[in-house]
Amino acid sequence: MSPSVFSTVPDKDYLKLFKGDEPNYQNVNKFTHFKKEEISKATGISVSTIRYDKNIPPELRERFIEWGNLLNLVAGFFNGDPQKTTLWFTVKNPLLGNMSPRDMIRIGRYKRLMSFVVNAIEENQPPTDK
Repeated sequence: MSPSVFSTVPDKDYLKLFKGDEPNYQNVNKFTHFKKEEISKATGISVSTIRYDKNIPPELRERFIEWGNLLNLVAGFFNGDPQKTTLWFTVKNPLLGNMSPRDMIRIGRYKRLMSFVVNAIEENQPPTDK
């Protein structure tokens, strides 16, 4: 089954990673525990330009939106449970080549991880009567 185009957006902001349409940079950063050097590697943005205020580089803002969205999708799967979401994010997963989802993002494999998450959520949906 191919994923629905709408399956890439969580039902709500379970982890409080957004303020309206804007990512809550501090909360996303707190959840991921990424150091500036790790963010730089994951995004290709120079460490010296990484900041978490209104002058955030546009590319970094986009990555924080992507990361927050992904994390909320996973949290939705776990009924909004932040502890289960954190555990999933940090534990090595054999289906991801024995890497943690956090490490996948850290080394720049966000798109592969997002595809994995969307497909996994779709595959775990209860069957619908047609």
